[in-house]
Amino acid sequence: MATTDGRILAQKKWISKSLSFRSRLIFVKQVYKKYNSFAGLRIKKKYDVNVFLTILKQILNDKKNLVNLNQYYTEIIDYVKEDLFSKGSQERPRFSLRPNVVKEIESINQNEIPSYLIHRYRYEIYPKLKISDNFPPYLQIEPTSICNYRCVFCYQTDNKFNKRSTGYMGHMKLATFKLIMDQAEGNIEFISLASRGEPLLCPDFKKMLEYTRGKFINLKINTNASLLDEEMSHAILKSGVKTIVFSVDAAESSLYSKLRVNGKLDKVVSNIKKFQEIKKKNYSNSKIITRVAGVKVNKQQNLEDMEKYWSDMVDQVAFVDYMPWENVYESKYSNIQTPCSDLWRRMFIWWNGKVNPCDVDYKSELSVGNIKDNTISNLWKSGKYKELRKQHEAKFRKNVSPCNRCVLV
Repeated sequence: MATTDGRILAQKKWISKSLSFRSRLIFVKQVYKKYNSFAGLRIKKKYDVNVFLTILKQILNDKKNLVNLNQYYTEIIDYVKEDLFSKGSQERPRFSLRPNVVKEIESINQNEIPSYLIHRYRYEIYPKLKISDNFPPYLQIEPTSICNYRCVFCYQTDNKFNKRSTGYMGHMKLATFKLIMDQAEGNIEFISLASRGEPLLCPDFKKMLEYTRGKFINLKINTNASLLDEEMSHAILKSGVKTIVFSVDAAESSLYSKLRVNGKLDKVVSNIKKFQEIKKKNYSNSKIITRVAGVKVNKQQNLEDMEKYWSDMVDQVAFVDYMPWENVYESKYSNIQTPCSDLWRRMFIWWNGKVNPCDVDYKSELSVGNIKDNTISNLWKSGKYKELRKQHEAKFRKNVSPCNRCVLV
């Protein structure tokens, strides 16, 4: 561990020296907009916006596609149609479709599109309107908090967190996962299997994937791909996963190794190529979206270079903005008053069932309870969640730790 810690410190010093004036702020507080974290996105297959919207309009105007919706969801569809196909309302934020969203819609069945748009609307617009209903628009589940990497921009570099003796490390039990999935099915369509650790390290991960099959419209996993062997590739392609994000930040080995300590780019490349070969040979009808996404931390990371290197291997190439969360508990106060949008957007469930309102609070000071003792809906509507939202809306996040040091809005 001492060797790894030394490498992390050396890489952080290297990054600080190599940054431009703007990027040099990597370890200084900035505003991080969670609702639009892409610093750049390139999509291989283009689309005609007008043609797409015409088809979408036909689907949403056909009452047969909406017959199973309750009144609440029907009203949301009306808002979607108003925003997409007319001028929309001046009294509320306008819903729109970004390129990655269009690609997600193209990858699902036509009868799933109304439901997708309902939950996408809740994900995009409800945080702006400060609306919370019975379930979170997005559920992020942590199969494991353990990781085999020590990326320089991640809280896995915190030795008060990353050791088993701290109590933060562990794998989710299959029974806990099934409990969560059973409550989410039919109520939450946007789910991600990743958070503080590398999900492929979880011993039951393949069984978890199998349990998701056919249950969710938008299921995503994030992985560093270092453990993406043939057996795991089959498990992912057979499952309900709709998008797989390979967390890669560079297009050459030296920079990659400096950012993702313990990682080897050639191994990751080999695994991703093998995944695509398996997909082409055995799952030719699969519409799974593959994306390479890295954390943008310095000017040596170039989106054009990334696209040139990775575009033949994946559907999309992206950078996301850097969020300074290595140790939010000891950093300077941010003085940000804007409410955190995740309080109306996401719920995080850790490996041990603990429910948290965000992952910047990686030590769970803000935990609202445990899924083993309560339900997703009850916890989302709980007094603790409501009080936290109230503090943020009143611009009192300075009174809440670690929100008072966080820069996420």
